[in-house]
Amino acid sequence: MPRTSLTAVQASRAGTVLPTATAGDAVNGNSIANDGRTVLLVRNTNGAATARTITFTTAKSVDGLTAPVRSETIPAGETQVFGPFPPTDYGTTLAFNVDNAELTVQSIRV
Repeated sequence: MPRTSLTAVQASRAGTVLPTATAGDAVNGNSIANDGRTVLLVRNTNGAATARTITFTTAKSVDGLTAPVRSETIPAGETQVFGPFPPTDYGTTLAFNVDNAELTVQSIRV
């Protein structure tokens, strides 16, 4: 199945209401348009002590080798901000995977 697409809200000096957090798609992965000005707020909603992982795919491969991925661990109950993601490295569509739907995502274009 295709990745679950997300849409970013545009930040402004007048203030922008954050979008509702969306549970990450642990089966199909997620994607979002990427112009290098997108950031993700990712929260681990797990109430115990279980850390969760988000993995970002990159667009570059070198000498025919598989492009590397960037994996980050988020402790239980913590929110972290990721980005921006240069399109030359991550592509014009940012693809990412979560290891559990307890990771919720909000996307903002700055």
